[in-house]
Amino acid sequence: MKGIKGYEPRSSSSCAACKLLKRRCTPDCLFAPYFHSNECKKFAKVHKVFGASNVSKILIEVPEKQREDTVNSLAYEAEARLRDPVYGCIGSIAMLQRKMMELQHDLAIAKERLARCRAVAAAATITTTTAPSVIDSLHSDVTLPPFPEFSTSDDLNDIFCHGSSSQFLGRNETVDDFNQIPYIF
Repeated sequence: MKGIKGYEPRSSSSCAACKLLKRRCTPDCLFAPYFHSNECKKFAKVHKVFGASNVSKILIEVPEKQREDTVNSLAYEAEARLRDPVYGCIGSIAMLQRKMMELQHDLAIAKERLARCRAVAAAATITTTTAPSVIDSLHSDVTLPPFPEFSTSDDLNDIFCHGSSSQFLGRNETVDDFNQIPYIF
């Protein structure tokens, strides 16, 4: 096939970016260290969401030591955006935040029950001279604050389309507590 004008045989060492973009991979290719030849799907997702030109610009701006982390972040964001075109990574983060809140609530319940069991065990060792009202109070129901309510999709529409995040945080405030961040789910 060397007789065809403009055709150059593709080397097997072409990076995934050059393979997908159907161009010759040069030794100083910006994509080669981060998109190896066997990672075509990884680059295809990043290219579909961000575009090769934008990824190239991003990589040029980032210090060389941080480029691998940048590429991994872009790949994760691209996959999340393809999975959830509306929320992308934010949807994953919100889901993890909700799960964290649920687990914190479950932990609070478990700690309360453990404290109650310890109190009952301690009460069992108390002599019979203890007032019955003290022992009865140890057997009362667990009282925990209600599980926090999460934003609905209508709330999200208002927040992302019409409102601003300034209703949650002041202009110069930082987030010290993740409970201040609005939830998506």
